[in-house]
Amino acid sequence: MRVLLALGLALLNAAALAATPAVQQAKSAAPAYQLRAEQLGLVVNKNDPLSLEIADYYATQHHLAPEQILEISLPTDRVWITEGELEQVKAQIDAYFSPKIQALALAWSKPYRVNCIGMTYGITLGYVEGICSNLGKPTPESPYFNHPSTQPFTDLGIRPSMMLAANDLSSAKKLIERGVQAWGNQPKATAYFLTTTDQARSSRAALFPPSQIIKKPAIKIENIKANTLKDKSDILIYQTGLANVADLETLRFVPGALADHLTSYGGMLTDSGQMSSMKWLESGATASYGTVSEPYSYPQKFPHPQVLLGHYLFGATAVEAYWKSVAWPAQGVFIGDPLAAPYRSLSPFK
Repeated sequence: MRVLLALGLALLNAAALAATPAVQQAKSAAPAYQLRAEQLGLVVNKNDPLSLEIADYYATQHHLAPEQILEISLPTDRVWITEGELEQVKAQIDAYFSPKIQALALAWSKPYRVNCIGMTYGITLGYVEGICSNLGKPTPESPYFNHPSTQPFTDLGIRPSMMLAANDLSSAKKLIERGVQAWGNQPKATAYFLTTTDQARSSRAALFPPSQIIKKPAIKIENIKANTLKDKSDILIYQTGLANVADLETLRFVPGALADHLTSYGGMLTDSGQMSSMKWLESGATASYGTVSEPYSYPQKFPHPQVLLGHYLFGATAVEAYWKSVAWPAQGVFIGDPLAAPYRSLSPFK
């Protein structure tokens, strides 16, 4: 099943689909995505007033029940937590949430890492010894990478997590509202994949899908060589490779848009010398990803363009599509509204 699914996700071209029986079979066997608000757990840092405000607004907008919300205690004066602090938080999460809860929203921007490991990885898969001693090596493959599961905790015993990252309540509200608006709205939009002049940060360019038009859903794919997009108003996906991305103020993202840039420290959300992945959210995207420590340009440490696009078009939420797209996610953080799902069928799972 997984091999066929990978083929279906890797070949979105209509002609290729028509000519390849195995891919046709994969397409017909696409996951019936169903993750919804009732299956999401919301984790709040009770020491952080902004975290409490963001969580309250998120719970209201997505109609979460009180039993779906867990308050924990994390430091607010540093961007990292210790392995021991992570162990305590994971124990609280595991003890509190019922098996019904399949994914998590983390309502804070910092701390965003556990040593060199991203907070979302630590919360979802735990701390892995040895990674931080040699960042130039591959990190463990995620069991969730390109997986057909639509119920990750039931099937794999993991809850993919995403941080509701924002610098202020106003920005958080706009992000959450975009996530709500995205639900099943089936936008006619464009996925942009940019190969830039920065060769090191364009290491996943060979994975970009070819330019094409998909009829159902109505999506245009543009694979272009450029350092920036400018004056576009239909962005569903924007993937590029630069330390800093220009002209974001000229762009408009559709609700539910995904955007990320391959660079070393985009996941240093609040103190990066490069462009923080939070800048994508501030510019109108609904979810993003970045690494918190030096990834050495391994494309496997970043979202696979075709896997990301494929699962999203099949109806996955942002947390499912983004998590499934990263083979080696240990050094990364996933941020945004986990419940954004613009291509979700609204019946019977709204």
